[in-house]
Amino acid sequence: MAMITGDLAPAWDVESWLNTDAPLSLEDLRGSVVVVHAFQMLCPGCVSHGIPQAKSIHQAFPPGRVQVIGLHTVFEHHAAMGEVALRAFLHEYRIHFPVGIDRPDPRGNPIPLTMQAWRMQGTPTLFILDEQGRIRLHHFGQLDDLRVGAAIGQLLAESDASAR
Repeated sequence: MAMITGDLAPAWDVESWLNTDAPLSLEDLRGSVVVVHAFQMLCPGCVSHGIPQAKSIHQAFPPGRVQVIGLHTVFEHHAAMGEVALRAFLHEYRIHFPVGIDRPDPRGNPIPLTMQAWRMQGTPTLFILDEQGRIRLHHFGQLDDLRVGAAIGQLLAESDASAR
């Protein structure tokens, strides 16, 4: 079940970024609708649904209006999902949007820091943020492409209406 909220998204805690020249912050992305797909490369639902959906969104919308961000948030099988394996995964799956690697919890909790702060239940998890950085949709599991596209379209229409 999708949860709609109006809270500002907490800052993410990313240890490194792939597919971008500089680290990204939510403040850097203000003014764009932001779609965050949290995934693990060994998660079947992420590979079969979440990643293809994120790639489709990335290709369908203008990059200045909709920013797609991947968040590799590993809460199990930590040793198998390091940065070298993730780089190969991104290459093989032709993922070109920025991907942040969620920082492990230094206290030993297997749940990484952004996953904790954003109250994720697991992967895949989808967040859609409006231009001010407020969480407008938070969904764990698969969400139909039509519903995701409608949510993005609604936020773009709101942006167009407020620009008038």
